[in-house]
Amino acid sequence: MKACLAIPIYDHGETVGAVVGSLASMELPCIVVDDGCGRSTRAVLERLEARHPWLDVIHHPENRGRGAALKTAYRTAARRGMTHVVQLDADGQHNAEDVPDFLAAARARPEALVLGEPIFDASIPWHRKHGRKLSKAIVWAQTGSTAVRDPLCGFRCVPLSPTLALLDRVRWGDRMEFDPELVIRLVRAGVPVVGVPTAVLYPEGGISHFQIVRDNLRIAGSYVRLAFEAPWRTAPIAIDGRTSP
Repeated sequence: MKACLAIPIYDHGETVGAVVGSLASMELPCIVVDDGCGRSTRAVLERLEARHPWLDVIHHPENRGRGAALKTAYRTAARRGMTHVVQLDADGQHNAEDVPDFLAAARARPEALVLGEPIFDASIPWHRKHGRKLSKAIVWAQTGSTAVRDPLCGFRCVPLSPTLALLDRVRWGDRMEFDPELVIRLVRAGVPVVGVPTAVLYPEGGISHFQIVRDNLRIAGSYVRLAFEAPWRTAPIAIDGRTSP
């Protein structure tokens, strides 16, 4: 197992420095994908890249979406010989101290998707809390498995071999629908899921690019599309030389 970190970012210049700093002790390479950030955030990223030799920033010339940024991170990591990517957000919601827990779970089950199981405090907005419950029920129905406790959590350790095999097979959404779509596709392909409890915060004044109406419609659309997807697209895939069950 060879793992790296990945952070998709779109104009979180005020928080990404603290996130990167909290990862310094991990001694892992980190790929930051700038998804069309503005000048001020790009300046922050340039300073961080100069300060941290283990940090590599890749730039999208324009905003293409969270999913597109993560695809870039996965493919870049694979080209560099990585087998797993631990992804977390640039807005400070995720607790970097839990990265070793995700890595330990992946080492124990390298074929698995390691998903964060969020522990929320009172800061979580009402609509986010109940929207997650609905998404979980839909994913359970579409996968026939209750292993997924939260399909929307962006803190996860992704096994690259099955993920890239699926990315090469079908077209995926490029924005906020990407995270739950990844979960559904991997579970359908026979990839096991391991959960890691982790605290997730919604800091006061935090910047979120999640558009309640637009992005919820995208996620709902992906659920409908996946419900009617042709069977061959969800067939078992080869994982490390074996075919998933």
